[in-house]
Amino acid sequence: MTAMLLDGKALAQKVRNRLKARIADLKKKTGEAPGLAYLVVDNDPVSAHYVAGKTRACEEVGVKSFVYPYPADMSERALLERIDELDIRPDVHGMLVQLPLPPQINVHAVLEHINPDKDADGFHPYNRGHLFSASPSIAPCTPKGIMLLLKENGIEVAGKRVVILGRSLVVGRPLSMLMLGADATVTICHRKTRNLPEITRSAEILVAAIGQPRFVTAEHVSPGAVVVDVGINVVDGKLTGDVDFDAVSEIASAISPVPGGVGPMTVAMLIDNTVSLFERRVLRGRPEKV
Repeated sequence: MTAMLLDGKALAQKVRNRLKARIADLKKKTGEAPGLAYLVVDNDPVSAHYVAGKTRACEEVGVKSFVYPYPADMSERALLERIDELDIRPDVHGMLVQLPLPPQINVHAVLEHINPDKDADGFHPYNRGHLFSASPSIAPCTPKGIMLLLKENGIEVAGKRVVILGRSLVVGRPLSMLMLGADATVTICHRKTRNLPEITRSAEILVAAIGQPRFVTAEHVSPGAVVVDVGINVVDGKLTGDVDFDAVSEIASAISPVPGGVGPMTVAMLIDNTVSLFERRVLRGRPEKV
């Protein structure tokens, strides 16, 4: 392997250490601790695994976790009522609904129902609007984590050609806005993109977020490119990314692993968002509703 490893696990630990000190100082000032609520519809093992990891990270830094599991046949109306109940609770400063949701629930209706001032995931249209107007306050966690992972590893974004595989509202689109805000030149590719390898080989920074295991091979990557793998796939019982790690690491200058790359950074940014929401509400006296 010749590529530098973008170690998200190690960096996330440093971020959590900083957050722990920040939260301790906030508790001295306010007598309160930030609280984060998780609403989990359907006890899917993968979702349960993610939530367990998030709650462990919260406990480590001093954020209170409130986990609310619900059956897969929960109605949309019932879920919206639970969100309303959490919205008026003073000990809940951030909340998120674990995705994906069962088909009877409209994900857009749910995300729009969350109070923007408690939107720890940064998915509410209000917060997305700030992101797209180049004034983000609460940015989606995975894109935010990717930007910090690059920055902390000394990888300059300004002026670089960035290609993002995937146009989701969770990763691809918000990441493109953060990259543009950092003065990168951005191309987004998707399933209809033609001549994909030709486009991806133009990238100085290539981000794979399409959910197809080992899709990105050496033919997609130019020598010396930085490759960020956002994919989480299970192959033969093991986690693997969207990038053929062994092949690509031989020609890239830097690459993030799966697991241990972007995933831990996403969790760290979730906590960072929650602390920021706590500061906004408790220290600055923002109103309950926007």
